[in-house]
Amino acid sequence: MRHILLFLTFAFLLSCEQIDHALPDSDTDLKGLVSSRDVARMLSSLPLGAEQLGEVFDAVSSSSRNGYDEEYTMEDLFTLPGAGVGDKTTKATPKNYSVPLKDMIAEYLSGTKAGETPFSASDLQNSGLQLYWPWYDKWDKTSYPAITFDPGDGSSSNIAYQLSKNEDGSVKVKEIVVNEAYAAENPVWIVNANDDATYTSLELLRRELAQGEDDAEIIIGKRETGAPLKTLVLSSFTMLSNYDSWLAGGSEFFIKCGSVENFNAATEAELKLYNPYITDFMIEVRRKEVGIPQRINTILVDNWTDQLERCAFMITEDDGGTWTHWNAVGEVKIKSKTYGFNVDIPYRSQDDIVWRGSLSYDYFDKYRKEPGRFGEVEVTFDFVERY
Repeated sequence: MRHILLFLTFAFLLSCEQIDHALPDSDTDLKGLVSSRDVARMLSSLPLGAEQLGEVFDAVSSSSRNGYDEEYTMEDLFTLPGAGVGDKTTKATPKNYSVPLKDMIAEYLSGTKAGETPFSASDLQNSGLQLYWPWYDKWDKTSYPAITFDPGDGSSSNIAYQLSKNEDGSVKVKEIVVNEAYAAENPVWIVNANDDATYTSLELLRRELAQGEDDAEIIIGKRETGAPLKTLVLSSFTMLSNYDSWLAGGSEFFIKCGSVENFNAATEAELKLYNPYITDFMIEVRRKEVGIPQRINTILVDNWTDQLERCAFMITEDDGGTWTHWNAVGEVKIKSKTYGFNVDIPYRSQDDIVWRGSLSYDYFDKYRKEPGRFGEVEVTFDFVERY
């Protein structure tokens, strides 16, 4: 069984001239209903003003504060304007806008002829798409964004619809090409698919467990009194390089650890009475956080007894696909003899496997509190006594 399940949680202009729409219109979101390019085109056709720019800024700011990527989901755009991912959990007060973006979109779609925009407001709301605004915190509160989309092919640059204001106050649009360096210095909205909104972030979990305090040092629930437990904790996590195209957003890493809880068998036969469990949680790393250690402090193995010798450990970077499995092996010791136990760890077929293998007690004990290299990430482990 899953003993504990936590979901946690990152000016260079290539061209300014008018260019052709030479790219295929085959890019669709994961649900296959709405083209991200069509949404970007539609947004660039709206008479956006300071209020709508502020709405998107409010939402992505809130998502970031709540421990998610800098994102504004289409679901929140239509149901809770200005809300970030996680605001429903925190019961945030809905913001009041005189003309929210959802009304502007609905008016635009109601005035288009059949076939001009091949989706409805309902389709868009349920599409799983979002507006992603990296480096939103550099916005000067006045500049209009360039609006682009994720083509889903790992591109490092893409066409964008650059908005600006005419002297009469109307909005004009010019096609440019943008890359990550440009987005780091100028406001860029990217229409892409949401990957993390269904999970509870590290920040929200800390707030919940802190119970009114500013922070919770280790993300664990309170336990009843009893003998102290030796608990294996993942202390910090550092992404050394971004895994996805900047157009797709930050990276979502899933940490999976398979072990046997409270193991104290005296015979080989008793080993069969124990079922391995899998600790499984997500770490969201924003693009600007590459190379910066992220404090995690959450449990991998709740009670590491003297008999548990090895656990199975796996890091993947989420890219979707169908579910598949890694049949891993851990080890326990009974009367000085070592026995293996099987752990079936699920992951998605398109995920990047950052690292997988077995890790021993000796490794954790020798390198506790020291960063270790696991593929393109560094992880720091520690043992803590819980009373």
